[in-house]
Amino acid sequence: MQLSPGDDAMTTKTAPAKAPSEALLLEIAARHFHTIETLETRNRDRLDFHDVAVWAIRAALEEAYAAGVAAASKR
Repeated sequence: MQLSPGDDAMTTKTAPAKAPSEALLLEIAARHFHTIETLETRNRDRLDFHDVAVWAIRAALEEAYAAGVAAASKR
């Protein structure tokens, strides 16, 4: 096997992971952070920055992780 410049023999190419559904992310965010209406940037500090508890962030991340695991097991 001959490598061309920039190739790495140890590198394998894999398909990129599918991005999570925007609707699912918004659903999780809305369930855990009741003041969040959208995940889009609105260029207003009071709309784009939220004061949230770390346990709420943890719960949302755990739910998102579980959703990812479930989606991966369906493949």
